[in-house]
Order: sequence, then C-alpha cells, then structure tokens
Amino acid sequence: MMKPNALATRAIILGLLALMLGGCGAVVIGGAVATANVAHDRRTAGTLVEDQKILLEAISMRDADDALKKQANVGIDVFNLQVLLTGQAENFEVVEAFRQRVAGIQRVRAVFNEVTVGAESTWSEATADAYLTARVKVALFNVKIDGFDPTRVTVTSSQGSVYLMGLLTPTEADAVTEEVRFVSGVKRVVKLFEYIDR
Repeated sequence: MMKPNALATRAIILGLLALMLGGCGAVVIGGAVATANVAHDRRTAGTLVEDQKILLEAISMRDADDALKKQANVGIDVFNLQVLLTGQAENFEVVEAFRQRVAGIQRVRAVFNEVTVGAESTWSEATADAYLTARVKVALFNVKIDGFDPTRVTVTSSQGSVYLMGLLTPTEADAVTEEVRFVSGVKRVVKLFEYIDR
C-alpha cells in the first residue's frame, strides 16, 4: 500500500504533467486539477463542463468512424464551445465529413479544421510537436502583463504550427503571440483567441 505522502506526490506530478501536456484528452486527478483550472479559467464552470462533453462526444465519433481511423490522424481540442481539429489525412473528404458531424454536436459554436492532407505524422514528428507544445507553455510564463495567467492559453502543436486558444484581452493576445513567435521550432502561429475587455 502506498503511503499518503507518496500518493499526494504522485497526484501532484500527474497534475503538472496534465497541465503541461494537455490537449490530447482530459486527465482528472481527484478534482484538485479541475478545481485549480476553474479558479484561473475565464470560462464559466458551465462552459468548462460543456467543453468536456463536446470533447468526449467528438472523440467518441472519431473512434467509431472506421474510414477516419484508416485514413486520418485527427487531434481534437475544445475551448469555449469551439472545436479545433488538427493532424493529417489521406484525403480532404473524410475529414470534412467528420468536421460536419462535429459541427452538429449540441452547443458547438465553431469548428476550425486545420487537418492537412498528407502522410500521417511519424512518431518522431508527434514527439517533436508534444515537446514544442511544452516549450510554448513554458515560454508563456515570460509574458509580463499584470493579471495575465499563462494557464488561460490553450496550446496545440501540429507539424510545427502552434494553435492558440483562450479568452484574452487584445493586449494579452498580442504579447502571447509575440512570445510564441520566437520559440525555437515554431513554424507558424495560428491565433484562435476570443477577445474580452477584462
């Protein structure tokens, strides 16, 4: 049996990993990580729940689609009722059909289809994207604006393109974009922010 201290340490490490490498699915650890996210997130608690429901439904659709599984590698991220699709596919049609089904999920406001037509990424490319995402998330701590919280930015990377989602002020969005542009390995920055007054 694990000692309480070891269990707490393990939960903290897993929580930090979930925050650093998020975007590939949800990791829930006893509610502590979820509570911390709600405290810093500008989305309402209801929107957070809706985002998770949308994500799970989209993942379920993707996993049940045999044609999509055979012909594409699609990542799914959801922020503020908007869905981001990334990855690669053998042809446009199979991904467009999936995009349309995802757009039909209740409460989805928009679907950004950033899936490229081409060969599926290799293991080393996928690893490079995960590493790039982590480096970008760390770089966001360099943004020095009063009240800015880097955990409010959702970061996804695919083949060197970095996708940024979040509810930010225009000043925060500009500072984030400028910081991310200079992270080694970033080929392109795609801003999918929604702007708030504060």
